[in-house]
Amino acid sequence: METWDALFAAIETWQPVVALRASTWAYPLVSWLHLLGIGLLFGTIAVVDLRLAGGLLRLEEATVRETLVPLSLGGFVLAALAGLLLFAPAAREYQSNPWFAAKLALMFAAALNAISFKFASFRQANGRHARFAGLLSLGLWATVMLAGRMLAFG
Repeated sequence: METWDALFAAIETWQPVVALRASTWAYPLVSWLHLLGIGLLFGTIAVVDLRLAGGLLRLEEATVRETLVPLSLGGFVLAALAGLLLFAPAAREYQSNPWFAAKLALMFAAALNAISFKFASFRQANGRHARFAGLLSLGLWATVMLAGRMLAFG
């Protein structure tokens, strides 16, 4: 634990992080980018997940796979990078917050769900598996957002 404290203290006092925290505009802009990434991620992954769960059947599978999935990944990357910048100025505070641990665990579970579905879908197209993966993903990402809000306001 002391090693993490030392590492997180070093992150918090790293000059670019100090400048981020001191800037009038930088931190709010990073927060805005984080929200844009979340919106892009959840807005597109919700459609992908609803299609997997058996809804939105008029959407072509190719459209979902070739357009919405890459947009979801782009939203995730934007949200994650901005999230790291939001984490850095208060790393030790976040480390001790149970909502932060919950958010990371839920994101990990959502990633495992996506990876397992991706590999399983290569072997077989199982309707029940797709429905389960879609509903689980939708629930996990919604809960990630709840944990994030609780982290910020709880």
